[in-house]
Amino acid sequence: MLGEFRVVYLTGPRQSGKTTLARSVAAEVGLRYLTLDDPAVQAAAASDPHGFVRSVGDRSVVLDEFQQVPELVPAIKEASDRHASEPPTDGPSRMARKGLFLLTGSADIFRSARAQEALPGHMARLELLPLSVAELRDGRHNLIDYLLAGDFSSVEGGPSPTREQIAQLVMLGGYPEVQRMGRRARSIWFRSYTEGRFFKDFESLYTARGDYHSRLRALAPYLAGRSGNLLKYASLANDLELNDKLAKSYVEILELMFLIRRVPSYRKNLARRMAVRMPKLHFVDTGLASHLLGLRNEARILLSPHYGALLETLVFMECAKHAEWADEEVGLYHFRDKQKREVDIVLERPDGRIVGVEVKASATARRQDFNGLAALAGLAGSAFKHGILFYTGSEVLPFHRGPVRMYALPFQTLCV
Repeated sequence: MLGEFRVVYLTGPRQSGKTTLARSVAAEVGLRYLTLDDPAVQAAAASDPHGFVRSVGDRSVVLDEFQQVPELVPAIKEASDRHASEPPTDGPSRMARKGLFLLTGSADIFRSARAQEALPGHMARLELLPLSVAELRDGRHNLIDYLLAGDFSSVEGGPSPTREQIAQLVMLGGYPEVQRMGRRARSIWFRSYTEGRFFKDFESLYTARGDYHSRLRALAPYLAGRSGNLLKYASLANDLELNDKLAKSYVEILELMFLIRRVPSYRKNLARRMAVRMPKLHFVDTGLASHLLGLRNEARILLSPHYGALLETLVFMECAKHAEWADEEVGLYHFRDKQKREVDIVLERPDGRIVGVEVKASATARRQDFNGLAALAGLAGSAFKHGILFYTGSEVLPFHRGPVRMYALPFQTLCV
Protein backbone atom coordinates (compact mmCIF):
# COMPACT_ATOMS: atom_id res chain seq x y z
CA MET A 1 0.00 0.00 0.00
CA LEU A 2 2.95 2.35 0.59
CA GLY A 3 3.77 1.92 -3.08
CA GLU A 4 0.21 2.86 -4.10
CA PHE A 5 -0.93 5.58 -1.67
CA ARG A 6 0.64 8.71 -0.23
CA VAL A 7 -0.78 7.93 3.22
CA VAL A 8 -1.27 4.52 4.83
CA TYR A 9 -3.16 4.29 8.12
CA LEU A 10 -2.52 1.17 10.21
CA THR A 11 -5.07 0.98 13.00
CA GLY A 12 -6.14 -1.56 15.60
CA PRO A 13 -6.14 -2.16 19.35
CA ARG A 14 -3.18 -1.38 21.57
CA GLN A 15 -0.70 -4.23 21.96
CA SER A 16 -1.81 -5.95 18.74
CA GLY A 17 1.62 -5.46 17.12
CA LYS A 18 1.26 -2.19 15.17
CA THR A 19 4.46 -0.60 16.47
CA THR A 20 6.47 -3.79 15.90
CA LEU A 21 5.18 -3.98 12.34
CA ALA A 22 5.67 -0.25 11.65
CA ARG A 23 9.26 -0.33 12.94
CA SER A 24 10.00 -3.37 10.78
CA VAL A 25 8.56 -1.71 7.68
CA ALA A 26 10.38 1.54 8.47
CA ALA A 27 13.71 -0.28 8.67
CA GLU A 28 13.00 -2.23 5.49
CA VAL A 29 12.03 0.69 3.24
CA GLY A 30 13.91 3.55 4.91
CA LEU A 31 11.20 5.53 6.72
CA ARG A 32 11.97 7.87 9.58
CA TYR A 33 10.22 6.71 12.78
CA LEU A 34 8.57 9.09 15.26
CA THR A 35 6.16 8.17 18.04
CA LEU A 36 3.59 10.61 19.38
CA ASP A 37 3.68 8.71 22.68
CA ASP A 38 6.95 10.62 23.23
CA PRO A 39 5.90 13.74 25.22
CA ALA A 40 8.38 16.01 23.41
CA VAL A 41 7.32 14.85 19.95
CA GLN A 42 3.66 15.11 20.93
CA ALA A 43 4.09 18.64 22.27
CA ALA A 44 5.88 19.79 19.11
CA ALA A 45 3.20 18.28 16.85
CA ALA A 46 0.31 19.73 18.88
CA SER A 47 1.77 23.26 19.14
CA ASP A 48 2.46 23.67 15.41
CA PRO A 49 1.04 20.82 13.27
CA HIS A 50 1.94 22.35 9.90
CA GLY A 51 5.42 23.31 11.04
CA PHE A 52 5.94 19.83 12.46
CA VAL A 53 4.99 18.14 9.18
CA ARG A 54 7.13 20.56 7.15
CA SER A 55 10.09 19.81 9.43
CA VAL A 56 10.02 16.23 8.25
CA GLY A 57 10.94 17.50 4.79
CA ASP A 58 10.62 15.18 1.79
CA ARG A 59 11.61 12.09 3.76
CA SER A 60 8.82 9.56 4.32
CA VAL A 61 7.92 9.08 7.97
CA VAL A 62 6.15 6.77 10.40
CA LEU A 63 3.95 8.65 12.91
CA ASP A 64 3.19 6.08 15.61
CA GLU A 65 0.14 6.50 17.91
CA PHE A 66 -1.15 9.17 15.56
CA GLN A 67 -4.47 9.49 17.42
CA GLN A 68 -2.66 11.46 20.15
CA VAL A 69 -2.60 14.57 17.90
CA PRO A 70 -5.56 14.56 15.50
CA GLU A 71 -4.76 18.21 14.69
CA LEU A 72 -2.08 16.79 12.35
CA VAL A 73 -4.68 15.65 9.83
CA PRO A 74 -5.00 18.98 7.92
CA ALA A 75 -1.21 19.34 7.82
CA ILE A 76 -0.80 15.83 6.42
CA LYS A 77 -3.52 16.51 3.86
CA GLU A 78 -1.73 19.70 2.80
CA ALA A 79 1.56 17.82 2.38
CA SER A 80 -0.18 15.06 0.42
CA ASP A 81 -1.90 17.61 -1.85
CA ARG A 82 1.39 19.37 -2.44
CA HIS A 83 3.11 16.16 -3.58
CA ALA A 84 0.09 15.17 -5.68
CA SER A 85 0.26 18.45 -7.61
CA GLU A 86 3.92 17.98 -8.55
CA PRO A 87 4.51 16.79 -12.12
CA PRO A 88 5.52 13.12 -12.32
CA THR A 89 9.17 12.40 -12.98
CA ASP A 90 11.15 9.29 -13.69
CA GLY A 91 13.47 7.64 -11.22
CA PRO A 92 13.48 7.35 -7.44
CA SER A 93 11.92 10.79 -6.87
CA ARG A 94 8.74 9.56 -8.54
CA MET A 95 8.40 6.89 -5.84
CA ALA A 96 8.86 9.49 -3.12
CA ARG A 97 5.39 10.86 -3.92
CA LYS A 98 3.91 7.61 -2.66
CA GLY A 99 4.31 6.30 0.85
CA LEU A 100 4.84 9.74 2.40
CA PHE A 101 3.22 8.85 5.72
CA LEU A 102 2.69 5.60 7.57
CA LEU A 103 0.32 6.43 10.42
CA THR A 104 -0.55 4.06 13.24
CA GLY A 105 -3.35 4.52 15.72
CA SER A 106 -4.92 2.61 18.60
CA ALA A 107 -8.25 4.36 18.04
CA ASP A 108 -10.10 4.69 14.75
CA ILE A 109 -9.46 8.42 14.67
CA PHE A 110 -11.01 9.08 11.26
CA ARG A 111 -14.37 7.81 12.55
CA SER A 112 -14.06 9.96 15.67
CA ALA A 113 -15.36 13.48 16.15
CA ARG A 114 -11.80 14.47 17.13
CA ALA A 115 -10.69 14.30 13.49
CA GLN A 116 -12.46 17.17 11.77
CA GLU A 117 -11.13 16.24 8.35
CA ALA A 118 -10.61 12.91 6.60
CA LEU A 119 -8.21 12.00 3.81
CA PRO A 120 -10.41 10.68 0.98
CA GLY A 121 -8.40 9.64 -2.03
CA HIS A 122 -5.14 10.07 -0.16
CA MET A 123 -5.16 7.18 2.28
CA ALA A 124 -5.33 3.40 2.50
CA ARG A 125 -6.70 2.08 5.79
CA LEU A 126 -5.41 -1.24 7.15
CA GLU A 127 -6.54 -2.91 10.35
CA LEU A 128 -4.24 -5.00 12.51
CA LEU A 129 -6.15 -7.11 15.03
CA PRO A 130 -4.58 -9.44 17.64
CA LEU A 131 -3.08 -12.74 16.50
CA SER A 132 -5.41 -15.20 14.80
CA VAL A 133 -5.81 -18.86 15.70
CA ALA A 134 -4.13 -19.72 12.41
CA GLU A 135 -1.07 -17.62 13.32
CA LEU A 136 -0.90 -19.12 16.81
CA ARG A 137 -1.08 -22.67 15.41
CA ASP A 138 1.19 -22.03 12.40
CA GLY A 139 -1.59 -22.03 9.80
CA ARG A 140 -0.86 -20.89 6.25
CA HIS A 141 -4.21 -20.50 4.46
CA ASN A 142 -6.78 -17.75 4.48
CA LEU A 143 -9.98 -18.80 6.27
CA ILE A 144 -12.27 -16.49 4.27
CA ASP A 145 -10.97 -17.77 0.94
CA TYR A 146 -11.37 -21.34 2.20
CA LEU A 147 -14.96 -20.80 3.33
CA LEU A 148 -15.98 -19.01 0.14
CA ALA A 149 -14.44 -21.68 -2.12
CA GLY A 150 -16.69 -24.37 -0.65
CA ASP A 151 -14.29 -27.29 -1.18
CA PHE A 152 -14.29 -29.08 2.16
CA SER A 153 -13.20 -32.52 1.03
CA SER A 154 -10.26 -32.70 3.44
CA VAL A 155 -8.89 -31.09 6.57
CA GLU A 156 -5.21 -30.27 6.77
CA GLY A 157 -2.97 -29.40 9.65
CA GLY A 158 -2.89 -32.32 12.08
CA PRO A 159 -5.25 -33.55 14.79
CA SER A 160 -8.22 -31.55 15.96
CA PRO A 161 -7.69 -29.61 19.20
CA THR A 162 -9.23 -31.06 22.35
CA ARG A 163 -11.99 -29.28 24.28
CA GLU A 164 -9.38 -28.08 26.75
CA GLN A 165 -7.17 -26.74 23.95
CA ILE A 166 -10.13 -24.90 22.43
CA ALA A 167 -10.95 -23.43 25.86
CA GLN A 168 -7.32 -22.34 26.15
CA LEU A 169 -7.56 -20.51 22.81
CA VAL A 170 -10.61 -18.67 24.14
CA MET A 171 -8.89 -17.88 27.45
CA LEU A 172 -5.63 -16.59 25.92
CA GLY A 173 -7.12 -14.60 23.05
CA GLY A 174 -4.70 -13.10 20.54
CA TYR A 175 -2.62 -10.40 22.23
CA PRO A 176 0.99 -11.42 21.53
CA GLU A 177 2.42 -10.60 24.96
CA VAL A 178 0.12 -12.90 26.96
CA GLN A 179 0.68 -16.05 24.92
CA ARG A 180 3.58 -17.39 26.99
CA MET A 181 2.73 -15.82 30.33
CA GLY A 182 1.84 -17.78 33.42
CA ARG A 183 -1.67 -17.46 34.85
CA ARG A 184 -0.76 -14.87 37.49
CA ALA A 185 1.25 -12.68 35.10
CA ARG A 186 -1.48 -12.93 32.48
CA SER A 187 -4.11 -11.75 34.96
CA ILE A 188 -1.94 -8.77 35.92
CA TRP A 189 -1.37 -7.91 32.25
CA PHE A 190 -5.11 -7.96 31.46
CA ARG A 191 -5.88 -5.90 34.57
CA SER A 192 -3.28 -3.30 33.56
CA TYR A 193 -4.59 -3.30 29.98
CA THR A 194 -8.15 -2.80 31.19
CA GLU A 195 -7.19 0.12 33.43
CA GLY A 196 -5.26 1.80 30.62
CA ARG A 197 -7.79 1.25 27.85
CA PHE A 198 -11.09 1.66 29.62
CA PHE A 199 -10.02 4.73 31.56
CA LYS A 200 -6.99 6.60 30.20
CA ASP A 201 -7.65 6.04 26.49
CA PHE A 202 -11.39 6.48 26.97
CA GLU A 203 -10.73 9.98 28.31
CA SER A 204 -8.77 10.89 25.17
CA LEU A 205 -11.75 10.15 22.92
CA TYR A 206 -14.69 11.21 25.05
CA THR A 207 -15.25 14.19 27.30
CA ALA A 208 -16.92 12.31 30.12
CA ARG A 209 -18.89 13.98 32.88
CA GLY A 210 -19.58 12.73 36.36
CA ASP A 211 -18.44 9.42 37.78
CA TYR A 212 -17.78 7.65 34.50
CA HIS A 213 -15.09 5.39 36.06
CA SER A 214 -17.68 3.47 38.06
CA ARG A 215 -19.89 3.26 34.98
CA LEU A 216 -17.07 1.79 32.92
CA ARG A 217 -16.18 -0.67 35.69
CA ALA A 218 -19.73 -1.96 35.49
CA LEU A 219 -19.96 -1.72 31.69
CA ALA A 220 -16.80 -3.69 30.86
CA PRO A 221 -17.80 -7.06 32.36
CA TYR A 222 -21.42 -6.50 31.34
CA LEU A 223 -20.42 -6.20 27.67
CA ALA A 224 -18.03 -9.17 28.01
CA GLY A 225 -21.00 -11.21 29.19
CA ARG A 226 -23.05 -10.04 26.20
CA SER A 227 -20.41 -10.96 23.61
CA GLY A 228 -22.00 -13.13 20.94
CA ASN A 229 -25.48 -11.75 21.71
CA LEU A 230 -27.79 -9.09 20.31
CA LEU A 231 -27.00 -5.60 21.54
CA LYS A 232 -30.11 -4.05 23.09
CA TYR A 233 -29.34 -0.50 24.17
CA ALA A 234 -32.52 -0.22 26.24
CA SER A 235 -31.58 -3.33 28.24
CA LEU A 236 -28.01 -2.12 28.67
CA ALA A 237 -29.17 1.29 29.88
CA ASN A 238 -31.74 -0.22 32.22
CA ASP A 239 -29.37 -2.80 33.71
CA LEU A 240 -26.61 -0.26 34.35
CA GLU A 241 -28.93 2.63 35.24
CA LEU A 242 -27.82 4.82 32.33
CA ASN A 243 -29.90 6.77 29.89
CA ASP A 244 -30.14 5.30 26.38
CA LYS A 245 -28.11 8.06 24.73
CA LEU A 246 -25.23 7.75 27.20
CA ALA A 247 -25.20 3.94 26.92
CA LYS A 248 -24.98 4.12 23.13
CA SER A 249 -22.24 6.77 23.20
CA TYR A 250 -20.14 4.63 25.55
CA VAL A 251 -20.52 1.63 23.24
CA GLU A 252 -19.52 3.73 20.22
CA ILE A 253 -16.33 4.95 21.94
CA LEU A 254 -15.37 1.42 23.00
CA GLU A 255 -15.79 0.33 19.39
CA LEU A 256 -13.54 3.16 18.19
CA MET A 257 -10.96 1.82 20.67
CA PHE A 258 -11.19 -1.70 19.13
CA LEU A 259 -12.43 -3.25 22.36
CA ILE A 260 -15.77 -4.35 20.94
CA ARG A 261 -17.33 -4.71 17.51
CA ARG A 262 -20.95 -4.23 16.50
CA VAL A 263 -22.07 -6.53 13.70
CA PRO A 264 -25.00 -5.32 11.58
CA SER A 265 -27.98 -7.49 10.78
CA TYR A 266 -28.09 -9.06 7.33
CA ARG A 267 -31.26 -7.79 5.65
CA LYS A 268 -30.35 -7.48 1.98
CA ASN A 269 -32.58 -9.28 -0.52
CA LEU A 270 -34.93 -10.18 2.34
CA ALA A 271 -38.34 -8.81 3.13
CA ARG A 272 -37.56 -6.10 5.70
CA ARG A 273 -40.09 -7.46 8.13
CA MET A 274 -38.36 -10.86 8.17
CA ALA A 275 -35.10 -9.92 9.90
CA VAL A 276 -34.47 -8.09 13.18
CA ARG A 277 -32.53 -4.87 12.92
CA MET A 278 -30.50 -5.07 16.12
CA PRO A 279 -26.72 -5.41 15.81
CA LYS A 280 -24.83 -8.21 17.49
CA LEU A 281 -21.98 -7.50 19.89
CA HIS A 282 -18.58 -9.19 19.91
CA PHE A 283 -15.56 -8.49 22.09
CA VAL A 284 -12.50 -8.07 19.87
CA ASP A 285 -10.43 -10.37 22.09
CA THR A 286 -11.83 -13.40 23.90
CA GLY A 287 -8.90 -13.40 26.32
CA LEU A 288 -9.84 -9.94 27.57
CA ALA A 289 -13.52 -10.92 27.72
CA SER A 290 -12.67 -14.05 29.71
CA HIS A 291 -10.60 -12.02 32.15
CA LEU A 292 -13.43 -9.53 32.70
CA LEU A 293 -15.80 -12.45 33.37
CA GLY A 294 -13.42 -13.94 35.94
CA LEU A 295 -12.71 -17.05 33.83
CA ARG A 296 -9.07 -17.76 34.65
CA ASN A 297 -8.64 -21.40 33.55
CA GLU A 298 -9.88 -23.85 30.95
CA ALA A 299 -12.16 -25.76 33.33
CA ARG A 300 -13.99 -22.58 34.35
CA ILE A 301 -14.48 -21.61 30.70
CA LEU A 302 -15.86 -25.03 29.72
CA LEU A 303 -18.35 -24.93 32.60
CA SER A 304 -19.32 -21.29 32.05
CA PRO A 305 -22.70 -20.36 30.54
CA HIS A 306 -20.71 -17.92 28.39
CA TYR A 307 -18.59 -20.64 26.72
CA GLY A 308 -20.73 -21.08 23.59
CA ALA A 309 -21.00 -17.33 23.00
CA LEU A 310 -17.25 -16.82 23.55
CA LEU A 311 -16.53 -19.61 21.07
CA GLU A 312 -18.77 -17.85 18.54
CA THR A 313 -16.87 -14.62 19.20
CA LEU A 314 -13.58 -16.43 18.63
CA VAL A 315 -14.77 -17.70 15.23
CA PHE A 316 -16.27 -14.35 14.25
CA MET A 317 -13.06 -12.49 15.07
CA GLU A 318 -11.07 -15.12 13.19
CA CYS A 319 -13.19 -14.28 10.13
CA ALA A 320 -12.64 -10.56 10.74
CA LYS A 321 -8.86 -11.03 10.98
CA HIS A 322 -8.63 -13.12 7.82
CA ALA A 323 -10.94 -10.73 5.95
CA GLU A 324 -8.15 -8.12 6.14
CA TRP A 325 -5.94 -10.15 3.79
CA ALA A 326 -8.37 -12.36 1.88
CA ASP A 327 -8.29 -12.43 -1.92
CA GLU A 328 -11.95 -11.40 -2.03
CA GLU A 329 -13.61 -8.66 -0.01
CA VAL A 330 -16.47 -9.71 2.23
CA GLY A 331 -18.96 -7.98 4.48
CA LEU A 332 -19.57 -9.54 7.91
CA TYR A 333 -23.15 -9.71 9.23
CA HIS A 334 -25.40 -11.78 11.46
CA PHE A 335 -28.95 -12.99 10.75
CA ARG A 336 -31.96 -13.40 13.00
CA ASP A 337 -35.61 -13.44 11.96
CA LYS A 338 -38.81 -12.74 13.86
CA GLN A 339 -39.17 -16.48 14.56
CA LYS A 340 -35.77 -16.34 16.36
CA ARG A 341 -34.06 -18.47 13.73
CA GLU A 342 -30.52 -17.21 13.45
CA VAL A 343 -27.16 -17.55 11.76
CA ASP A 344 -24.11 -16.44 13.71
CA ILE A 345 -22.07 -15.08 10.79
CA VAL A 346 -23.05 -14.12 7.25
CA LEU A 347 -20.21 -13.58 4.75
CA GLU A 348 -21.35 -11.41 1.84
CA ARG A 349 -19.38 -11.14 -1.37
CA PRO A 350 -19.36 -7.89 -3.39
CA ASP A 351 -21.77 -9.44 -5.91
CA GLY A 352 -24.32 -10.19 -3.17
CA ARG A 353 -23.73 -13.94 -2.81
CA ILE A 354 -23.58 -15.11 0.77
CA VAL A 355 -22.18 -17.95 2.88
CA GLY A 356 -23.75 -18.66 6.27
CA VAL A 357 -21.64 -19.78 9.24
CA GLU A 358 -22.94 -21.27 12.50
CA VAL A 359 -20.82 -22.11 15.56
CA LYS A 360 -21.61 -24.89 18.05
CA ALA A 361 -19.62 -25.90 21.12
CA SER A 362 -20.82 -29.50 20.77
CA ALA A 363 -18.70 -32.37 19.42
CA THR A 364 -21.78 -33.74 17.64
CA ALA A 365 -23.51 -32.13 14.67
CA ARG A 366 -27.24 -32.76 14.26
CA ARG A 367 -29.67 -32.01 11.46
CA GLN A 368 -31.58 -29.47 13.57
CA ASP A 369 -28.38 -27.50 14.11
CA PHE A 370 -28.75 -26.35 10.49
CA ASN A 371 -32.28 -24.93 10.88
CA GLY A 372 -31.07 -21.33 11.03
CA LEU A 373 -28.94 -21.80 7.91
CA ALA A 374 -31.89 -23.43 6.14
CA ALA A 375 -34.12 -20.48 7.07
CA LEU A 376 -31.59 -18.01 5.70
CA ALA A 377 -31.19 -20.08 2.53
CA GLY A 378 -34.96 -20.08 2.01
CA LEU A 379 -35.20 -16.31 2.39
CA ALA A 380 -32.06 -15.41 0.41
CA GLY A 381 -32.79 -17.77 -2.50
CA SER A 382 -30.12 -17.96 -5.18
CA ALA A 383 -27.88 -15.53 -3.26
CA PHE A 384 -27.21 -18.28 -0.69
CA LYS A 385 -24.29 -20.44 -1.87
CA HIS A 386 -23.68 -22.84 1.05
CA GLY A 387 -23.87 -23.13 4.82
CA ILE A 388 -21.20 -24.11 7.34
CA LEU A 389 -21.47 -25.35 10.91
CA PHE A 390 -18.28 -25.23 12.97
CA TYR A 391 -18.30 -27.86 15.69
CA THR A 392 -15.72 -29.46 17.97
CA GLY A 393 -15.79 -32.90 16.34
CA SER A 394 -13.15 -34.26 13.97
CA GLU A 395 -14.85 -35.00 10.63
CA VAL A 396 -16.13 -32.99 7.67
CA LEU A 397 -19.78 -34.03 7.30
CA PRO A 398 -22.33 -33.11 4.61
CA PHE A 399 -25.82 -32.07 5.76
CA HIS A 400 -27.31 -30.98 2.44
CA ARG A 401 -30.94 -29.90 2.28
CA GLY A 402 -32.12 -30.59 -1.23
CA PRO A 403 -30.05 -28.42 -3.58
CA VAL A 404 -28.68 -26.35 -0.67
CA ARG A 405 -25.21 -27.49 0.37
CA MET A 406 -24.49 -27.61 4.10
CA TYR A 407 -21.37 -28.86 5.87
CA ALA A 408 -20.26 -29.52 9.43
CA LEU A 409 -16.60 -28.53 9.71
CA PRO A 410 -14.29 -29.41 12.61
CA PHE A 411 -12.72 -26.59 14.57
CA GLN A 412 -9.37 -27.65 13.14
CA THR A 413 -10.30 -25.93 9.84
CA LEU A 414 -9.69 -22.58 11.56
CA CYS A 415 -6.02 -23.51 11.83
CA VAL A 416 -5.16 -24.73 8.33
